[in-house]
Amino acid sequence: MRQVFRSKFAFVLGWVWVAFVAANTVDLIVRYSGKPSMVAGAVLGVLTAMVYVIALRPATVVEEAALTVRNPFRTTVLPWASVGDVTVSHAITVGYGEGEQSVRLWTPTATARERAKAQGRGMATPRQGRFRTQPALTKAEQSAQQAFAGKTHADWVGDQITERAETARRRKEEAGPATITWAVDSLVVIGVCLALVVAAILVP
Repeated sequence: MRQVFRSKFAFVLGWVWVAFVAANTVDLIVRYSGKPSMVAGAVLGVLTAMVYVIALRPATVVEEAALTVRNPFRTTVLPWASVGDVTVSHAITVGYGEGEQSVRLWTPTATARERAKAQGRGMATPRQGRFRTQPALTKAEQSAQQAFAGKTHADWVGDQITERAETARRRKEEAGPATITWAVDSLVVIGVCLALVVAAILVP
């Protein structure tokens, strides 16, 4: 089963920005006024490139065969058996290979506020008063609450990655080499952005 983990807030905000830029691009074309329009287009291009690279592209993809880490400018594909230590702080870091190289996942992350909230959940104890203000939890709900107590979403994803890697090793799957490639889509976006900037400078 394929699972994609990314910042939903950043992803939605990114597409809202793309819609805004599309509307403004049409307006700039219709009301083209020479250099001012080119400068405005270049500014929109630079901001859109930043939004794409930082908000839209990053993702952590969990698939049957491998873990795919999509960072702003690189894509790393790790066969599960090659995944080593997984540590979670404000971000998830995955070790891999014999030399224990590592890759930092851009998403999901754990903010200080989210971690503090998770720790508060972990320390919370059910009220034992005479009058209950909330319905009693079922055993399944209690188990789920205990499993997530003190954990952020990043911690949960880190656990999923660790479990997948351990399962692959128990099955004695081949620990193939990691595949690291440049993000062609990001490079294309940056190239278009630079072209707009150059055009804005050269247009009289």
